[in-house]
Amino acid sequence: MKTTLITTLLATSVLALTACKKSATPEAGKSALSLLNVSYDPTREFYVEINEAFKKQWIADNGGSLEIKQSHGGSGKQARSVIDGLEADVVTLALAGDIDVLNREAKLLPADWQAKLPDNSAPYTSTIVFVVRKGNPKALKDWGDLVNEGVQVITPNPKTSGGARWNYLAAWAWAEKAFDKDQNKVLDYITRLYKNVPVLDTGARGSTTTFAQRKIGDVFLSWENEAYLIEKEFPGETEVVYPSLSILAEPPVAVIETNTAKHGTTGAATAYLKFLYTDEAQNLAGKHFYRPRNKEIAKKFVDKLPSLPLVTVDADFGGWVNAQKTHFDDGGTFDKIYSAK
Repeated sequence: MKTTLITTLLATSVLALTACKKSATPEAGKSALSLLNVSYDPTREFYVEINEAFKKQWIADNGGSLEIKQSHGGSGKQARSVIDGLEADVVTLALAGDIDVLNREAKLLPADWQAKLPDNSAPYTSTIVFVVRKGNPKALKDWGDLVNEGVQVITPNPKTSGGARWNYLAAWAWAEKAFDKDQNKVLDYITRLYKNVPVLDTGARGSTTTFAQRKIGDVFLSWENEAYLIEKEFPGETEVVYPSLSILAEPPVAVIETNTAKHGTTGAATAYLKFLYTDEAQNLAGKHFYRPRNKEIAKKFVDKLPSLPLVTVDADFGGWVNAQKTHFDDGGTFDKIYSAK
């Protein structure tokens, strides 16, 4: 079992329970300062390094001690856990809609949370790529190939996974271009695509396990960084394929101000997220196959993270509020096409 990729649900559950019971902690210069970062599935390895780098800087500047805990899962599921009582100090989720709901349903942070940090509070970006078996035996090169007979596509459940929603929208955008926005043909394509999905895991890391460890499927619709982690952890078994078009994924971050006020961690939590924009953190983002916002640092990784045409949620889907309502809310297009599977 690949320990880098596989973490147990039990460990996550224990973390959730202990985090919910976290008592208030003082700010800088005191012992027992603790932060909880509630994040989406494929960021585990990245934030292990970020946490160590930030802790070193924070202690040097402020004294005392600092503990940073991580919780990971499908982005939508993680957002629901925070609403239900998981006392995150910060969230680093897969898409803005999953943070918006923390304001809309629980008032845990202000409605203008995206204005608190640069780049709409998204310090790095990513995109969606294909991971195929070595040699690409099914010759899967673009979105149209995914509906071929006999092709098994691995992707998580858009109801619980942020990455799955990026996958779905990237496929939808390709279909709109391929079929000149003929909505009947687009819906038919998306329906046929999901007929080729044998299992819907709750998060991207679960789908990684299904594809890379359990050897199910011919192609995995994957976060770019997760694709290269699979390549690293399972050398010689997979290849990364860039389709003709994908989507600009902007995973955002935010301080959960209601919780940090209670914990006494607002200053540390804010500094933690601002640290993500530093040169050190931007280099770590590139190292872990995220696309740095810093353009000069991004140039260092262009050979591994090539440019390709990218649609955006704002320009092509009317923003996340509209995309969520149209495609992923109960009764939306995903429910309609998946019920027809």
